[in-house]
Amino acid sequence: MIVAAGLGRRLLPLTALRPKPALPVRGLPLIAYPLALLAQAGVREVAINLHHLPDVLRQAALRWRPEGLALRFSPEPVLLQTGGAIGRMADFLRESDPCLVLGGDMIVDFDLPALLRAHRESGRAVTALLLDDPRAAHFGSLGLGADGSLRRIGARFNLGGERSAGLYTWVNVLSPRAFETLPAQAAFNHLDHWWGPWAQREPGAVGGVVWGGAGKPRCTWQPVGTPPEYLHANLHPAALSYLDADAAARQNGARLAPQCIIGADAKLPANARLHRAVIWDGEQVPPGFQGSDGVFAGGRFHPCLPAPGTRGESGGRGGSGGRKEALQ
Repeated sequence: MIVAAGLGRRLLPLTALRPKPALPVRGLPLIAYPLALLAQAGVREVAINLHHLPDVLRQAALRWRPEGLALRFSPEPVLLQTGGAIGRMADFLRESDPCLVLGGDMIVDFDLPALLRAHRESGRAVTALLLDDPRAAHFGSLGLGADGSLRRIGARFNLGGERSAGLYTWVNVLSPRAFETLPAQAAFNHLDHWWGPWAQREPGAVGGVVWGGAGKPRCTWQPVGTPPEYLHANLHPAALSYLDADAAARQNGARLAPQCIIGADAKLPANARLHRAVIWDGEQVPPGFQGSDGVFAGGRFHPCLPAPGTRGESGGRGGSGGRKEALQ
């Protein structure tokens, strides 16, 4: 499952035009990346929850669905939060032993077979993929005990006994028995109201692995939750093992320059000057227009510079209910 129904408020005004998982990143909608990752790893069925501008996201997912990958959609007229969204699809997810649950607002690359092996060998019901990364201070982290069991969630849930910690990547492996412990309510946060209380009741049922860093499996994680992060993801793409995004974008009609991404069917007059910018597909930039560090979308230029006092383009403040907002 790709959890993708968030409102994307921190990416306004861009998310007033398209839902966050449908925003173009180097000429491809963001949802195309996890779909390609899962398909390349052998996944055959994926559920995606929908809320904000649901038809736009549905169309983007269907258009960029890899061959052989079946999609089903879970519309949420009222947001169910992260845990409620997962719980609503429990019957579907428990058919796979184990299943995967990913967030829809990042680009990630990791060794999926190795993660599945680690999960099975642990005997846990839930394994979260954590990243050994200094950005954890800004995005929030989970803490693990010596046996890999969950001991801490951000700054507000702490059972003690932490031996390692990492940035929460929003990549999770769940065994079918995990769904036997779902809270009774329809809407809830998966960390606060499900995994945290469960870890306290049954030590060892919920845990994780910390990857990245010296001597650990590789994990690439690129957030797309704020305007500076969005611009950074477009101009400084991560190298991915499962997708040649630039080749796919060019085949779709996008033009990719070092400092400017021009979407398919977008018009950029010869006398216009854009630097460190993204032009969405189908846009018409006015003659003589000049702009830097932003996105031309919806007929307007939207600056993407970080706010005063915040980190630069690769920083940010969390996202998707599973990182800083949910961890502090």
